[in-house]
Amino acid sequence: MSRFSRWGRKWWPGLIPLALVWIAAIWTSSAPIEKDLGARAVDALRDTVLDKTRVDVSGRDIRLSAEAFSEEGRRSALSQVEAVNGARLVNDDTRLIAEAKPFVWSAERDVVRVTLGGSAPLPAVKAKLLEAARVSLKGTEIADRMTMARGAPPRFESAVLLLIDQIGRLKEGKITLSDTSVSLSGMAREIGSREAIAAALKNLPEGYSVAENAIKAPPYIFQANKDPVANTITLAGYVPDNNTHAAIVAAVGRKFFNEKIVDNLKASTGAPSGFSNGVISALGALSRVSTGSLVVSDRDVKLSGDALYAVAANQIRGGLNSDLPQGWKANAEVSVKPVASPVDATVCQQLFVDLLSKAKIRFDSGRATIDPDSIGLLDRLIETALRCPSANIEVAGHTDTDGDDAANQALSEKRAQAVADYLIKAGLPPDRLRAEGYGSSRPVADNDTDEGKAKNRRIEFVVR
Repeated sequence: MSRFSRWGRKWWPGLIPLALVWIAAIWTSSAPIEKDLGARAVDALRDTVLDKTRVDVSGRDIRLSAEAFSEEGRRSALSQVEAVNGARLVNDDTRLIAEAKPFVWSAERDVVRVTLGGSAPLPAVKAKLLEAARVSLKGTEIADRMTMARGAPPRFESAVLLLIDQIGRLKEGKITLSDTSVSLSGMAREIGSREAIAAALKNLPEGYSVAENAIKAPPYIFQANKDPVANTITLAGYVPDNNTHAAIVAAVGRKFFNEKIVDNLKASTGAPSGFSNGVISALGALSRVSTGSLVVSDRDVKLSGDALYAVAANQIRGGLNSDLPQGWKANAEVSVKPVASPVDATVCQQLFVDLLSKAKIRFDSGRATIDPDSIGLLDRLIETALRCPSANIEVAGHTDTDGDDAANQALSEKRAQAVADYLIKAGLPPDRLRAEGYGSSRPVADNDTDEGKAKNRRIEFVVR
């Protein structure tokens, strides 16, 4: 072996430490440069609008990766990085985000959450829509399924903010914006919400239109509950306006002579046709039960309760549908209240007096036709008469002094007979009843005042 070969084996291992020192020197000198260059490149992009931005530096070369929302924005971002002091080469990995055709945005509400989907044109717009949903729908979970896309129509943000305000009016459903066309489906949260949504959509930005509004209104509900323990008639649900409200409350006052009215009704649009007549007719049936409830859902009427006697139950079941407006339907689930224990004649007379001190049997003016508002009172009187199986009852008719004495006498007799006939149809034996008319001969008040005359026009039950 030559002396040169022996010498070579001795010196080359010394190169290894030198190479390591050289590499370390390069790294320690280039690492701060790359870090500084990267920081300046990021700072240069501070005012640009990009998505998924990434800056990688190798030596003095920069690689920019990002998704831009417009070609102008993409070129501007690239120029900003190329202008960074110290950059030698900028490798362009930027691209435009996908364009959505059509540009679709949606909001869907279910039992637990509201999901925002479809596309948003910019991160700032997306964030604004999310915040608007959280403010408008406090306490509701908001799920973000929106993605970024180009192609939003003009005034997109204004249109979507208006649509987000409508989500709170839905119980469940979906609102979709496709370019400038709006579609809605689902169920409104409350009566009147459907109309409120329709009104709000008239304020969509110029160029936007409603292609379909399939929002359904919830049933228009009216409820009345008769509670004999609390001695109340409770009204709840909706009425279309103040006049109808007043008419219904007044009818309840006439038909339910002994109960306190608890009025929880609210005014709202959306009532079915014939609402006032239908509800008042159904309330007349409710007045004939001892305890029960009435639910009117749109044009469907459901009455449940205990009638005071068997004939009344049959009359309620058979008559409710015929009294309702055309197109209305009724379901009467009426049983018969158990018969109360019999009482003697003295107690029977006192029960009659107590009932007739609270209300009067009324008639059409100048006639012997019983006012339907008095049917509830008559049923209570019949219930009492059925508890007096051994008593003979005189139905006594009285008038005020207005008019001819003979006419008053005849009218009092006819009215007494009309009441007696009603009792006989209810099942009372005819031989226990006698109708008598006394005209104006037995006043209980002064006939010089309207109030006194009203007291004198009366029907009395006298146990014999």
